[in-house]
Amino acid sequence: MKKFFFMGVALCVAFAFTSCKSSESAYKKAYEKAQAASQYTGQQQTPTYVQNNSGQQTTPVEVTPVNPTTTTTTTINTQPANYDNVSVRTENVEVVSGSALRAYSVVVGSFSVQSNASGLKTKLTNAGYSARVVKARVNNADWYRVVAGSYDTKNEAASFRASLLGSYPDAWLLYSK
Repeated sequence: MKKFFFMGVALCVAFAFTSCKSSESAYKKAYEKAQAASQYTGQQQTPTYVQNNSGQQTTPVEVTPVNPTTTTTTTINTQPANYDNVSVRTENVEVVSGSALRAYSVVVGSFSVQSNASGLKTKLTNAGYSARVVKARVNNADWYRVVAGSYDTKNEAASFRASLLGSYPDAWLLYSK
């Protein structure tokens, strides 16, 4: 009984794989023809004929390749960046390792285990940042925040956070009480 069941399943799987044949669409053929035509723009083109429903060729249609033009616009922003809308969390924190905090800090990681926070701090320090670990008490639990930089103003901290978003997309601002 099991033998027939497995043979049936194997037959169904084999049938499923063989029935999934890819078919070339007319759009793909037209795209390849346009690509070939754009490669040979300097040569004389052969006329393309339109076929009607009965399959007979009718009037020739001249196909002219389109050469796309690219325009690059560069805008230089001379205004300083406005970081007024950047959200800031306020927490009571104490420094566990590293130098003292300024008013605004950029937090790149939060851990419930201090050794994990220390590992990220070491990684940031090796990368040249003045990293530090702070402890915050949230909902009767200790959280160890890894601070990559600390600044006196919100704009400085937000600017630094913007530069870190590629590596640390979840970075956020902390205002320490």
